[in-house]
Amino acid sequence: MIKPLAGQAARFLVFGALNTAATYAIYLLLLPSLDYVRAYGVAYVAGILISYGLNVRFVFRVRPSWRSALLFPLVYVIQYLVGLGVLHLAVERFAIPREYALLASIAVSVPLSFVLTRFLLARTPTAKLRPKISVE
Repeated sequence: MIKPLAGQAARFLVFGALNTAATYAIYLLLLPSLDYVRAYGVAYVAGILISYGLNVRFVFRVRPSWRSALLFPLVYVIQYLVGLGVLHLAVERFAIPREYALLASIAVSVPLSFVLTRFLLARTPTAKLRPKISVE
């Protein structure tokens, strides 16, 4: 059980980095035609869609479903709120400099995002993409 979980976690980090790069590229491509707020909004939504596709297909290897697709953005909402809370605590309660406080937020929010995404996608009622192994 540990080995598949470690593989999922490693793929989650790799594809998360690719998603971040793609989202940033979308933001940069939109800047000439949109103001930065709208460009950020479009890039953020695109990042959620890209992340869903990558997580379903490559990280957790499950079939996409309407249920998981509709619930998936909640992972981002929870991640944002928890990250913001940790950031606030780091700066206000623990006096960590603002320049470094985001690292504490990332240290908490990335693993949380992995757990929430794994929980959501593992509960998808559709079959996994991996072949079933029967024990007879």
